Amino acid sequence: LASCVGITVNTTVNIFGQTTTSAASGSGFVLTQDGYIVTNHHVIEDYTSIDVIFYDGTEYDAELVGSDDASDLAVLKIDAENLTPIELGNSDALSVGDPVVAIGTPYSISLAGTLTQGVISGVEREVTVSSGTGSGTKTMRLLQTDTTINPGNSGGPLLNMQGQVVGINTLKLMDEYEGIGFAIPMTNAVEIINMLIQDGEVVS
Repeated sequence: LASCVGITVNTTVNIFGQTTTSAASGSGFVLTQDGYIVTNHHVIEDYTSIDVIFYDGTEYDAELVGSDDASDLAVLKIDAENLTPIELGNSDALSVGDPVVAIGTPYSISLAGTLTQGVISGVEREVTVSSGTGSGTKTMRLLQTDTTINPGNSGGPLLNMQGQVVGINTLKLMDEYEGIGFAIPMTNAVEIINMLIQDGEVVS
């Protein structure tokens, strides 16, 4: 749990000519000892400020290093040292039925550190989702899991039984559907995360 964080994002919106500030919560995890944090692009999209909150209550202002809408990945940086990085796993080795757990911040920061368990329900699922502000769609190749993933879990880790992150929780089917969540495979995400750290964007 020391490697997992809650993320609070403030955004400014204009409603009927009135500017208001709204807050949303998400999840993330520690990538390096010196403060690089991974989350989803859609968690921090349109941000005015980002706070990273550890489960012991320690809070940091975060800067956006880089984000990518197509992969729905983002990297943040906080001014910290001697953090506990999460261990990266091999999502290519996953099979249907493998047990996994999700850790995140569903509903609000008051429920930070919530753990849910389930299994891998499918691999290499092609899922079409809205892109950015809904102007068009994109197709993502994702892990499917029946692990409970709620709003606020986005950006948090999907872990195998060795405590290694194998996926980054990103979305679920809503309405009449139950137990259908999706995560970005970690093996696919590593290259993009490294690009974001190095260049601030995905370089093709």
